[in-house]
Amino acid sequence: MGFTEIFVADHAGALKRAGVLDQGSGQPAAHAVRIPEISDFEIEQLGDLAGTAVHAGGADYELTMVDVASDSLLAVPPAMVRALADLLTYEIEGEGNVLDDVAEQWAAQEDMPFDSAQARTYVRQLAELAGGIDDSERSGLYVWTS
Repeated sequence: MGFTEIFVADHAGALKRAGVLDQGSGQPAAHAVRIPEISDFEIEQLGDLAGTAVHAGGADYELTMVDVASDSLLAVPPAMVRALADLLTYEIEGEGNVLDDVAEQWAAQEDMPFDSAQARTYVRQLAELAGGIDDSERSGLYVWTS
């Protein structure tokens, strides 16, 4: 298995980035998180965990196809973007920030290739990407997977 890259772009930029990645070239983008040995399924699992943690469970956290030109490029739904961004600030009374709990639960999923410490790093990076998205700029969060 290769890697999955999650990045911020507008639609045209996402298609361009996917083209570069589809060709097997390109270093991680500036506003991106590259995670080895996972697929889009694990990103959807993270979305479900994040949504539950911030009391937004039941929303649609399924990644969607962006363009027929690239079956490796998927869009992160707005509900997942909000849930991920909320992990940075959402607190449960007396228990503190939920980000660490979500990271531990994600790392504990079957066949995850990393431990909870690495998961915390990835989840924090993804939450920061999601938190930096400005709707007025028409940018979004995208997932490319090999």
